[in-house]
Parts: sequence; structure tokens; C-alpha cells
Amino acid sequence: MTSERPVSAELLDAVLAIAIKAGDAIMEVYESDFAVATKDDTSPLTQADLRAHHTIIDALALLTPEIPCLSEESAAIDFATRSAWTRYWLIDPLDGTKEFVKRNGDFTVNIALIDRHDAVLGVVHVPVAKSSYIAARGLGAFVVRDGQRQPIATRKTPDKPALVVTKSHRDAALDAFLAHAPAHDEISRGSSLKFCMVAEGVADFYPRTGPTSEWDTAAAQCLAEVAGATVLRLPDWQPLRYNTKESLLNPGFVVIGDPAYGWRERLQA
Repeated sequence: MTSERPVSAELLDAVLAIAIKAGDAIMEVYESDFAVATKDDTSPLTQADLRAHHTIIDALALLTPEIPCLSEESAAIDFATRSAWTRYWLIDPLDGTKEFVKRNGDFTVNIALIDRHDAVLGVVHVPVAKSSYIAARGLGAFVVRDGQRQPIATRKTPDKPALVVTKSHRDAALDAFLAHAPAHDEISRGSSLKFCMVAEGVADFYPRTGPTSEWDTAAAQCLAEVAGATVLRLPDWQPLRYNTKESLLNPGFVVIGDPAYGWRERLQA
């Protein structure tokens, strides 16, 4: 899963700056009396989504004009076109709009660089916390807080693992899945922060049975994998990859912080 075209530290820093700028645009709306519209799929849409989208798209067009962009807010690009892309930006300008509307802080800005179906650079910015998670293959995974950059890594699974689960999209399939898990603690979070918790070694396993889109997961998948995790689709437990089919919906998947723990065998026991 290694790109033949290495990602530079300068590019990672530039994308982080873009994500922070988008986060600032989001916070201007967050701190106002904003309105909420409804998209065709019934999901919420705010002015913050659109402001962040334009901030990111415009900045990436200047930074890397040769690399196309696919964003949640401009996803109407047919597969015949994007299947020819070998490298592109995959963006969720505001991941966790439901959490944004609830004003609970669990939302992020996600920017990923996809190369040959794999995420090779990922930036996850958390506007409310003013922190960021960044990674690139060959460069490492880091959390940035108060301007300080610290490397992060997954942990060895403890006797009682911590599972992180979705806050707003829990379903019967997830409950059935968890019923087969070993004794564990559960943490509920929104947006791509669930990946970040595994990457940072504060959670051990993130199962997702409900629908997500490719822009929801790409940046955080890069972060988790560079930090030592594996991200596998369900039900076949094969690597989760991008731009391989017409639909932009992901299958179910799991994020495993400690691949040596044997989650598949334990869940099927």
C-alpha cells in the first residue's frame, strides 16, 4: 500500500494550513445563529459545509492545480471520469454535520490524498478543539495541539479493550456485532474522531456497520494506518480502498489498533 510517489513534508504542512483555514470558516458559522437545510439524502447541510468546501477547493486548486478534487459538496463526478484518476484529493469539508448542528464539538475537516486507490496523506482538523491529526506514508502520524506536534501510535490491546462507536448512527447491526465482542468498554464519538482515538492509542477497535461515504473515512484511515492500525472492510476483512467502483458508499469496516490481537477470530468464536 505504498505510493510510488512520495508525499513531501511541505505538502503535508500546506494541507494542514488549508484545513485550519477551513476550520476557522466553520467556526464563524458555528458561533452564529445558523440555518440548517436538508439534502436529497435527508442529511443536514449548513453554510459552514459550503464555506469550508470553497475554502479547501480554492486553496488546493492553487497548491496542486494538476490534481483533481472530489468533495462531498461536489460529488457529482461520474465514475467514467474519476476511474481514470490515479491521484486525487478526497475531501469532507465538514464531517459530522449532525454533531455540528447539535453543537457538541464532534466534527472535523477531512482532507486526503488518494494515490492508486489508497490514502497516502490525511489531515483531520478539529475546529472546536483547535487541534489536528496529520499523517503521510513515509513521514509518520502526529497530533498537533497548541502548535506542538507529537508523534502518535496505536497501542497493544489491554485485557479489557476500549471500543469506540458512532454517536449518531448506531443501528441493530452494530449491536449484534458488539454482542460477539470480548468484554470491553465503549466510547461514543462523532465524525472521524473515532479513527483518531484508535490512532492515538486511547481506543483499540472501531467497528462500523452503517453507511459511510469515501470522503468520511479516507483522511482518518491514512492517519490510523500510518499510526499502526489496519482498516478492513466487512464482511471479507480485506483492505478498505478508494475509487474502485461507481458507488461512493463504503461497505461496513473495522479499524483495528493492534493487528496482533486477533479480532476476527475473537468475534467469530
